[in-house]
Amino acid sequence: MTIRPLPLLLPLLCVLALGAGAVGCTAAGQDRPTVVVTTNILGDITRNVVGEEAEVTVLMGPGADPHSFGISAPQAASVEQADLVVYNGLGLEENVLRHVEAAKEAGVPTLAVGDAVDPIAYTSGESADEPDPHFWTDPERVHRAVGIIADQVAEHVKGVDRKAVEKNASGYGGEITELTSWMRTAFDEIPQGERQLVTNHHVFGYLAERFGFRIVGAVIPSGTTLASPSASDLRSLADAVEKAGVKAVFADSSQPDRLAQVLRSESRIDVDVVPLFSESLTEKGKGAATYLEMMRANTRSIATGLGTTE
Repeated sequence: MTIRPLPLLLPLLCVLALGAGAVGCTAAGQDRPTVVVTTNILGDITRNVVGEEAEVTVLMGPGADPHSFGISAPQAASVEQADLVVYNGLGLEENVLRHVEAAKEAGVPTLAVGDAVDPIAYTSGESADEPDPHFWTDPERVHRAVGIIADQVAEHVKGVDRKAVEKNASGYGGEITELTSWMRTAFDEIPQGERQLVTNHHVFGYLAERFGFRIVGAVIPSGTTLASPSASDLRSLADAVEKAGVKAVFADSSQPDRLAQVLRSESRIDVDVVPLFSESLTEKGKGAATYLEMMRANTRSIATGLGTTE
């Protein structure tokens, strides 16, 4: 049995949550409809689709790890009070999924975007054959997601102007198409034999599939940051890197120096460690405040790390 917060209690919980640093909370009973989104990448995409038609509340703060972030009790209550919950799915939000499931059981419409955009499976490591949730590294799948989100908002969020949502989705979809073309042009400058990626964990499989890269390996041979590399993992990666002649290892922007130290001390690999924005947007002015900004920044970093000037 799901117990919903009393209408008069929820605003008080929201005030307390905001005082404690919560990302956001919208009270039940407000005239404006609410879409709650789990991750900040999907939050940015959804905001571009929804525009001014509804309130979009994003649970995951800038710079957080989607595999490990948690939410407060008031945020959990906001999930169950939403008109629509948009989440990544495919096991990404490991500490938030139970709240999404509770909302679904309570009758709240939910959208698992990753499940709807033709997900691929990991091909190696501890997560082999499991679905890969990191679909946003492929902008064409994000373009597909834009249309799916628009359809679900129009269907489930009462009071929105369907035509306005469709117009927003069309305009933002055009920007995604431009991004895809720009990325392809940038990556075309990288010789095919040098399109090899080593990352801190398995996060760029979709990008590799879309743009013709080969995944050589990952420091953490898993699809989640909650796993840890063993000494044998590092030795295997060192052998693969040396055999492939890899120029750089791409790591999450939060810990590139730490990763470089681990590689050099545990496996004697001495390659450049290039920071990327992999699973979270940043605060404004920090390099990846929006999905479009993140993808352009990563494209430049990959191209530079592999020896081109784009």
